[in-house]
Amino acid sequence: MKKLALLLLLCALPASARVLLSQKQALALAFPGLAVERRTAYLNPEQVKRAREAGRVKVESRVWTYYVGISSKGVEGYAYFDTHLVRTMPETFMAVVEPGGRLRFVELLAFLEPDDYLPGPRWLGLFGGRRLDADLMVRRGIRNITGSSLTSQALTDGVRRVLAVHAVLHGAEKVK
Repeated sequence: MKKLALLLLLCALPASARVLLSQKQALALAFPGLAVERRTAYLNPEQVKRAREAGRVKVESRVWTYYVGISSKGVEGYAYFDTHLVRTMPETFMAVVEPGGRLRFVELLAFLEPDDYLPGPRWLGLFGGRRLDADLMVRRGIRNITGSSLTSQALTDGVRRVLAVHAVLHGAEKVK
């Protein structure tokens, strides 16, 4: 009986881990009405080092899959997906980068930490229009989320990593 009561209690608790958008939905949001091309880049050790130095973050993977939005005018933007640990659970986000290296927007796809630490759309909006520079850091150009410092730091580091890899692959503006 106690086991049944415990099981019912656990089932009644709200689930905090959630997928917010699928990859397909995210790409449709990033490139509405455009052709989307999947590309894979294999970074050599020198490129990894350059990305690590430019972003001042860990760049552990040498293989990067990204998506290019293409219109009749040419490349409209790039979408990168990054998955990393926040505290003990992963989060996945998409960063959409304009051809010149400026962030168009950041969208959270999956967040498996408790909902209390989930960043809201207004906070994610702080990344829009930013470049990889010294202000793209928590407590500089990006506000910390009170009570969610690890989320703030992990997501900001992820955005810096994406922009650094983009700069290495596509020659976008470097950190000043």
